[in-house]
Amino acid sequence: MKQPNAENPETLTGHFRLGKPKTAAAGLPAVFQAARHILAEMDAIRGFKALNKLNQKNGFDCPGCAWPDPDDERSGIAEYCENGAKAVAEEATTKRLDATFFAQNSVADLAALTDYEIGKKGRVAQPMYLAEGATHYTPISWDKAFEKIGTHLNALSSPNEAIFYTSGRTSNEAAFLYQLFVREFGTNNLPDCSNMCHESSGVALMESVGIGKGSVTLDDLYEAEVIFILGQNPGTNHPRMLTALQKAKAKGVTIISANPLKETGLLNFMNPQTVKGMLHVGSHLTDIYLQVRINGDMALIKAINLLLLHEEEKAPGTVFDPAFIKNNTSGYDAYIAHLQEQNLDQLVSDCGVPLEQIQAAVQAMVHKKKIIACWAMGLTQHKNAVDTIKEIVNLLLLKGSIGKPGAGTCPVRGHSNVQGDRTVGIFERPPKALLDKIQEVYGFNPPREYGWDVVSAIRAMRDGKGKVFFAMGGNFLSATPDTVLTARALRNCNLTVHVSTKLNRSHLVHGREALILPTLGRSDKDIVNGERQFVTCENSMGVVQMSKGNLTPVSDQLLSEPLIVCKLAKATLKDRTVVDWDKYEKHYDYIRDDLERVIPGFDNYNQRVRHPGGFYLPNGAREGKYNTKNQKANFNVAPVTRFTLAADELMMMTIRSHDQFNTTIYGLDDRYRGVYQERRVLLINEVDAAKHRIVRGDKVDLYNEFGGVERVVRNFLVVIYDIPEGCTATYFPEANALVPLDSVADKSNTPTSKLVIIKIKKSATTER
Repeated sequence: MKQPNAENPETLTGHFRLGKPKTAAAGLPAVFQAARHILAEMDAIRGFKALNKLNQKNGFDCPGCAWPDPDDERSGIAEYCENGAKAVAEEATTKRLDATFFAQNSVADLAALTDYEIGKKGRVAQPMYLAEGATHYTPISWDKAFEKIGTHLNALSSPNEAIFYTSGRTSNEAAFLYQLFVREFGTNNLPDCSNMCHESSGVALMESVGIGKGSVTLDDLYEAEVIFILGQNPGTNHPRMLTALQKAKAKGVTIISANPLKETGLLNFMNPQTVKGMLHVGSHLTDIYLQVRINGDMALIKAINLLLLHEEEKAPGTVFDPAFIKNNTSGYDAYIAHLQEQNLDQLVSDCGVPLEQIQAAVQAMVHKKKIIACWAMGLTQHKNAVDTIKEIVNLLLLKGSIGKPGAGTCPVRGHSNVQGDRTVGIFERPPKALLDKIQEVYGFNPPREYGWDVVSAIRAMRDGKGKVFFAMGGNFLSATPDTVLTARALRNCNLTVHVSTKLNRSHLVHGREALILPTLGRSDKDIVNGERQFVTCENSMGVVQMSKGNLTPVSDQLLSEPLIVCKLAKATLKDRTVVDWDKYEKHYDYIRDDLERVIPGFDNYNQRVRHPGGFYLPNGAREGKYNTKNQKANFNVAPVTRFTLAADELMMMTIRSHDQFNTTIYGLDDRYRGVYQERRVLLINEVDAAKHRIVRGDKVDLYNEFGGVERVVRNFLVVIYDIPEGCTATYFPEANALVPLDSVADKSNTPTSKLVIIKIKKSATTER
């Protein structure tokens, strides 16, 4: 059933226009946009009910990002941002997709729409089934759906022919049950969205400081002396972080930002919850903006560390923290020897930042010991991502800036419970301690062989080794690299199943048979046996808190994710199971009781999570304990990776627009960058544009030939933009087809979506 361009339609809106990039983020425009999106999807009463409980201690967790809520009082006006309101509008919409909709719209017709158009159709209101060779989805009962999945799974020659994907919106309870079922079924094939975003952070931090999470709390930002933000655009991806940065700035914190694009949110923030913000008076946030070349971060940090070493040599013991280094670290001498071999001029050239700006950053840090480093996918999605993040850790270790108030690591996670999913066992490479505990508590021996992550799962489906694909949330096709290859892999499956709230492209690029299982959203009331349930999530800083929806679901045929897993397990394992799935269906407290028995740090789970605001999980690095092999924080020695571009080549990174979160497209405007009503755009430096003889508005095709395979995306409009020479940017997922499946980060196997070598050529026709 392959349809032309079903995996990535290449049509333009025809309404593209450009404006000037905004000079300040948020303010009244953010309030207006939030209200507009809410009222477009539901009536005002339902919208008010949703927003009134969003991120409140007795409410529900935002289905968007994982930025933490305040531990103390939360805003009574709005403890959410513009994009949080958009996320709720998407999820809590009253638009319904029932049997009539699917009868009137073929798979081919829906696949011809853009991701934005597909997402705006509404909530899936009942289970739907696509038979082999069929053109339309048709209704199916829940019992028949589970029976069909169980039949397919039990017909496999090995459990390892099944793949069980997890999205970051899945709750702790659902994720725990999901991994339990998958392991009792007999495989560790548990790829998840971490594999594509912060896997590099987890690997780097686990090896260097002994925990694959950040070490700071929200309050640490207000005690810091310097906050160093790298490869992150919080104004779009984590807008509530701007409020925290504004508060930190008011306390005298110096903010240094490094990014190839000058992001509006890092420059100036108009807080809409303050009188000044409503009057369009902003707060200048970044003191020093380092506009680094794509993948120049390693060279930049190494240059900073080298200059700090020069200052330390001038006044020993006053710049570095010798006591901390002696008592808590390993590898210092080897790292210093490595630094002394570096050529400063070469590092400056490699990072693309003028020396005087780097020196300004060094002077801001030279006599400071309370430094926090924040980063996101601008660092994690490179081939050398793990070593780059370890270089950040090197900086913090030199300064003794970890394991103390106001200092430490802060990888800022994307989806709202992606960190929690990993904590409760969603991992294709599970630690022995987890498997041993599962065996001890439940009495079955879980598989010990490592499973497939996202990249290896795609390869397995492509090669016919993965035959059933089950996704607990997410839009797998649009989230993954090498779109055409991934689409072919999914079509190669016997069955694809997606647990979803909304229609998305992964439902339309499918296996021989396909199922859509509609589930409750975060904002939906979840009633089991007449009692309202809640689930829990873990934010970026390790706080676990409850999430309890308060809206009436749009359909009575929706099931919660925990109940879906229980019914799936019973339909598949039948009398082979030793787990009491019936108990878990009765009340979610039973799930949490057993999760506590398996996962460290959840002592008295049901009691503590009912405390308003939840509780912090243990964090060794935060407490000055380094659970590495040598019980020390480890310096890392790694070279700078250098790329040589041919005359007709450019580096490309994929980015998000302000009107999206992950694969969910809220609208077609990226107002902070001045791009309106179009997503198929190429941001390019004016010097590079002149070299390629293209001008603003030209229509171009982008292509590469990595591994001898030509990948092409067509119909991109040229936008001249302030970005370093040799660098370009495109929106995700429209340019994902250019990201080679085999171009991955060392150790973490994360696709290198932030550095793709491309060539450009004018399309057959040019549209201005």
